[in-house]
Amino acid sequence: MPKARGTKSVAQNRKAFHDYFIEEKYEAGIELFGTEVKSVRAGTVNLKDSFCTVKDGQLIAHGLHISPYEKGNIFNRDPMRPKRLLMHRKEINKLQARIQQDGLTLIPLSLYLKDSLVKVELGLARGKKLYDKRDAAARRDADREIDRTMKEKFR
Repeated sequence: MPKARGTKSVAQNRKAFHDYFIEEKYEAGIELFGTEVKSVRAGTVNLKDSFCTVKDGQLIAHGLHISPYEKGNIFNRDPMRPKRLLMHRKEINKLQARIQQDGLTLIPLSLYLKDSLVKVELGLARGKKLYDKRDAAARRDADREIDRTMKEKFR
């Protein structure tokens, strides 16, 4: 049976773009068990309140919710268990240094299938203040209003 090609998005963390300025993006693999992979393929994933930490030289994702596979049995795992992310040691050390020195946070932005492998897109993020969020909302509303007037003008 040939392997699937291309990428398929499974879950997005839209709240991260509202709460953080994303400075850099990284790709990481994720260590999952069989029923978890089946559940990811079914799309039952929630990234809303997830974050990553570096502990003992390993990258760990916390709060990444993968619902139990409905046809699974005793092999189903705890949906909220910490999941190990797979990256090269140099990249993990570089991320750990940036997190400690600059006060940044590592946030999962999306989960997707890439050539039948489950991957996580991580964002190195800086938190937004309340006035930053208001400014972004005002800018988004202004852009929407400009688009509306342009559509009406060229009808």
